[in-house]
Amino acid sequence: MLFSKIRIYEFKDLNRNKEQPKALDILLSRKKQKNNIRCVLIQKNTEGSNYQLQDHGPKLADLLENRAYLDAFHSFLQSEFSAENIEFWLACREYKQMTSSGKLSNKAADIYKDFLHPMAQKEVNIDHNTREKIKRSLVKPDLSCFDEAEMHIYRLMEEDSCPRFLKSEAYHNLRNAARNPI
Repeated sequence: MLFSKIRIYEFKDLNRNKEQPKALDILLSRKKQKNNIRCVLIQKNTEGSNYQLQDHGPKLADLLENRAYLDAFHSFLQSEFSAENIEFWLACREYKQMTSSGKLSNKAADIYKDFLHPMAQKEVNIDHNTREKIKRSLVKPDLSCFDEAEMHIYRLMEEDSCPRFLKSEAYHNLRNAARNPI
């Protein structure tokens, strides 16, 4: 949910019988109006001038660091027919750990064939320009050739799949069974 600095006056008054206050009235009688607005936690969005609600639950990074949660998240994504996202992300992480340049080239080609080629069975959802940039970099791949696609898929999982997973029965069962929930 996004909030604009300018449109604070649009918050609905909790007393529905009163008429809508004007922006100037809110500024002049701030203490009085403060009682009529419910508390909302907000956090500055670093990408723009808007504000968004804070999230106090575990983050995707926390889930990916714990093997049990990672496996449960992978199973959840399989049930939602989107396991290719976590598999691509894991393949990229493995790729970055490689040291042999000969193996690097083969692994880059495998990742492209498995996840980025338009006819791949596990094709991930990235834009055409990113896909073409990666395809061109396969001539002489470096450790960062998948970074843009990897970050896009990570954000997709963070904003879409992870919140649904955190509400799932599988996550709650695992969290309740664990001694140290994240």
